[in-house]
Amino acid sequence: MSSSKTVAITPSGATTRPGGVILTLALAGTVAAITQTLVTPLLPELPRILNTTASNSNWVITVTLLVGGVFVPITGRLGDLLGKRRVLLALTVPLIAGSILCALASSVIPMIVGRGLQGLGMGMIPLGIALLRDAVPPEKLSSSIALVSASMGIGGGIGLPLSAAIAEYTNWRVLFWVTAALGAMILALIFTQIPDVPPAAKGQKFDYLGAVGLGAGLVCLLLAVSKGADWGWASGSIVGLFITAVVLLLGWGFWELRIVEPLVDLRTTARPRVLTTNIASIFVGMGMYAAMLVVPQILQFPEATGYGLGQSMLAAGLWMLPGGLMMMVVSPLGGKLTDTRGPKFTLMSGVLVIAAGYGLSLLLLGTTWGLMLAMMVINSGVGLAYGSMPALIMGSVPVTETAAANGFNTLMRSIGTSVGAAVVGAVLAQMTINLGGHELASESGFRVALTIGAGVALVAFVVAALIPKDRGAAESVSAAVADTDDDKASV
Repeated sequence: MSSSKTVAITPSGATTRPGGVILTLALAGTVAAITQTLVTPLLPELPRILNTTASNSNWVITVTLLVGGVFVPITGRLGDLLGKRRVLLALTVPLIAGSILCALASSVIPMIVGRGLQGLGMGMIPLGIALLRDAVPPEKLSSSIALVSASMGIGGGIGLPLSAAIAEYTNWRVLFWVTAALGAMILALIFTQIPDVPPAAKGQKFDYLGAVGLGAGLVCLLLAVSKGADWGWASGSIVGLFITAVVLLLGWGFWELRIVEPLVDLRTTARPRVLTTNIASIFVGMGMYAAMLVVPQILQFPEATGYGLGQSMLAAGLWMLPGGLMMMVVSPLGGKLTDTRGPKFTLMSGVLVIAAGYGLSLLLLGTTWGLMLAMMVINSGVGLAYGSMPALIMGSVPVTETAAANGFNTLMRSIGTSVGAAVVGAVLAQMTINLGGHELASESGFRVALTIGAGVALVAFVVAALIPKDRGAAESVSAAVADTDDDKASV
């Protein structure tokens, strides 16, 4: 291998600049994550803009969550089969097309379709993380994994103030033209900077039935979780969705265990190290999202409540911006920590920092600077945790399953955020005050939600502590590429 400061040689023999690869994949993940929070400033106006009901307009957010959750593990497997670069390029197409469709939409149906297409872009994050194993020197792998993984949070952190500023000072359609332009930029960067590494699972078959079964089961599960508060948790629709999800996912699991080349190798995911990491990922996702729901509301609630801080959407986004940027700052530090102490130690440290951030938020609830500081601490912990989980996964699965395993881990995080949103939403809906004829979440409700966030982070710490140690040098993420080093050296 040539000097890691200039170029690296991929297993295919192609040369590439690791810095360009890392930057491209981090930007791709950030842009994909920005699309998740893109329409948040528009939510109150969507019924008027799209000439529809508030219930229908909520699908503009729900559909992105559903599509991302369903297709992330599928695109991961396609990356292993067809080549990660090829699938990354393919995923930019619906991201760009969906953005253009949303920019041109004047009714709810094309907006929902466009947002669904944007949701496919989330598949770029686990694919990008998996590709790092093929294109980045071992000594840079930990820090690059941490940065690309944290791009999910970085995109969300900077996306809110960016979209709020655009929506406040320009036409709302500009939001989507900007994401279309960003998508085109990512397409060009992937085309020029990402090496065409031969697919690790070339020649294997794609599990179509498994993809349909997993997709159907996840749609039922995520739809029930995301719409439970609106439709009623005891309603026939929600109960039916949960039952259907259980049946479909059990049937899918039975099928995956029977075939030779499954969509997701459940035997691999059942390995103690992988299984425990995925369980921890669910709790980390829950812990992260509690603050994302609570803090913006406290910042924007009127001061007449006695606890609201009366900030505009733009001002609230700017107060939260440093928290998003902290992930970018912490990521390389998390990579170094992983190299010296192992990804398990980094994950445990990260969730403890998250819990400490929630404790700080409870103490400083009444000030804008206090909430900003608390979000900086919480997001620092998220950056550490998010960077360590892919390292744990990639150090424990075969090279032929890297992208699929990362996609499944990303799915676990998404399920965690969905469950976290549902739990916090249910708490805030039950604990309310009446102000001027309007029902608003109470200060007690917010405190309970933040306490839940801290508790979930501590549960994640306990689960992370149970992750078994890998054998020997495999505890270091650099060893995750050991099984490809001989191929690189022989090129």
